[in-house]
Amino acid sequence: MYIKPVGASFSLLVMLLFPMLLLAHDVSSGDQQILDSGGLLSYIWVGAKHMLTGYDHLLFLAGVIFFLKGFRDILKFITVFTIGHSITLLGGTYLGVQVNEYLIDAIIALSVLYKGFENLEGFKKLGTRAPNLLMMVFLFGLIHGLGLSTRLQTFDMGQDQFLLKIISFNVGVELGQIVALIPIILLINLWRDKASYEAFYKASNVYLIIAGICLFVYQMYGYFNGH
Repeated sequence: MYIKPVGASFSLLVMLLFPMLLLAHDVSSGDQQILDSGGLLSYIWVGAKHMLTGYDHLLFLAGVIFFLKGFRDILKFITVFTIGHSITLLGGTYLGVQVNEYLIDAIIALSVLYKGFENLEGFKKLGTRAPNLLMMVFLFGLIHGLGLSTRLQTFDMGQDQFLLKIISFNVGVELGQIVALIPIILLINLWRDKASYEAFYKASNVYLIIAGICLFVYQMYGYFNGH
């Protein structure tokens, strides 16, 4: 009796969020102007904004949170993800590691698909064991960080206080992640004890799979068409 309302709600959610997913964390000329005129605090602001609009990052983290129950587990996995993406964001930007933004975002899209698939016991249905989740969260953290680094390197950062600018952007990313995750964690935990939670869980993870596929196709289209 609960599946239809939940399914209808998620159909509406898909229609509302899909255009934003395709424009996830685009770099704008307005952001460059903010960075040019605001000092280190502007890098914190743009980093936070980037994470708050980085729907692919947040969808992956939401998928991880679905799998967890206790606050200690949530803290542990989010910390591992944070360490992973901080390593490649800081190191990749400082060393000037260049990767194609479409390809790295396509891999990030696959991480969203992967989490929805795993949450729906996809590996079990295939008759195989899922990889260690903590290890996969760290690995995907490294990949997500490389995506963040790629975006940061599109800005003209100059050479003055270069490392501090990277660190400030990373701090902003972490602050944005905290702000974004609080309502996600609250929503999932409040819904967990309701009778409709199973339908909500299934619909959410099916949405993760669909979003991951759509984002992957979109990024690969951009890669092959040079957009």
